[in-house]
Amino acid sequence: MADWKQISGGLVRIAVGSRTNVWGVNSAGNIYRYTNNDAGPWQQVPGALTDIGAGADGTVWGVNSAGNIYRYTGDQDTNHWKQISGALVRIAVGSRTNVWGVNSAGNIYRYTNDDASPWQQVPGALTDIGAGADGTVWGVNSAGNIYRYTGDQDTNHWKQISGALKAISSGSRTTVWGVNAGGNIYHYTGNDANPWVQIPGGLTDIGTGADGTVWGVNSAGNIYRYTGDLPG
Repeated sequence: MADWKQISGGLVRIAVGSRTNVWGVNSAGNIYRYTNNDAGPWQQVPGALTDIGAGADGTVWGVNSAGNIYRYTGDQDTNHWKQISGALVRIAVGSRTNVWGVNSAGNIYRYTNDDASPWQQVPGALTDIGAGADGTVWGVNSAGNIYRYTGDQDTNHWKQISGALKAISSGSRTTVWGVNAGGNIYHYTGNDANPWVQIPGGLTDIGTGADGTVWGVNSAGNIYRYTGDLPG
């Protein structure tokens, strides 16, 4: 994987808000935050999650194996996580105000910014979702079909984009990455007519930040940071 630098550790899900806000969970549900030091890259954070989302502004949310939803409260809080009502299996965070998730039935929810009534259902059905800092939202369904959120003003809410993916991540309108069922990696071109360019390598989950940072994990749990767009 010439375009990727392996980082020590083992994860099954990864989330990227920015170069300095990278989080992941391993197969045992342990939670890790990137230290910004490749020599000792991961700091374990108390708790147990099966999926995690990280925003460009430092916001972090997660869900556990029971579908419970949590928002990270920071190191100053001994609990570290505040439970938010609802049930989700996937969660994506672009920023504090752009949090989306899907439940085990494929229903789609957007955070209302009100913990008392936190979720608004959005029409459609997805199995994975990505949310960017600029409000961009993409998703994929159980058939691998790819969709971009068009907003509430559109009665369809979603525009199908050609291609097939199993996992998707959106850092911004121009930073969208995904992997398909075969582990192939794709980067959005910005052109719906010819939307995807394949990137060498093989991954099972991918995360991208608003600043263009991209990380991924493969089926063995190996962790990689994308270096293909760096000079030299």
